[in-house]
Amino acid sequence: MALVLTSGPTLEPVTVAEAKAHLRLDGNAEDALVASLILTSRLHIEAALGFALISQSWTLFLDAWPDAALVVFPIRPVLSIGSVRVISAEGVQTVLPPSDYLLDGASLTPRLVRTGSTWPVPGKAANGIEIALTAGFGPAATDVPAPIRHALMMLVTHWYEHRDPIEIGASSSNIPKTISDLLMPYRAVRL
Repeated sequence: MALVLTSGPTLEPVTVAEAKAHLRLDGNAEDALVASLILTSRLHIEAALGFALISQSWTLFLDAWPDAALVVFPIRPVLSIGSVRVISAEGVQTVLPPSDYLLDGASLTPRLVRTGSTWPVPGKAANGIEIALTAGFGPAATDVPAPIRHALMMLVTHWYEHRDPIEIGASSSNIPKTISDLLMPYRAVRL
């Protein structure tokens, strides 16, 4: 299974102006640094939570259908399915009709549920199934829950204030617990 980003978000959950206000920065001398910290903080939070914050396009590649009549997505939330394609040994793509599956995007773990009797078997040995999807809370920064946006601004602030290089063997500056606490309700529970 491989999950590949095909089109990233068009904006960040926090603007440079919002981050600068949070940092109490005047002027624009460090705008590029702040923008970089926003991007890095978003990527860090997305990786830690298994989320896409702002709407973005992904393709999930599978070698074969799971034994169950559903495909569990490794990213959340999933807003929509663009297409489900099955590739034959000759490279011919068959697009499954939307009536053959249902997106359960409301579950804590989003999934694609089979509604038809069977799905066609891919003929391609690797990555014979391609599922194009849109993940994220929505296209606007305000679609992202406020605690996540606040945690992102706090992470930007933390990295802005702790940007010294770390020497191997030296103590590092851990991410503050308050940031982790803000993100805790959004973590997936694993048993």
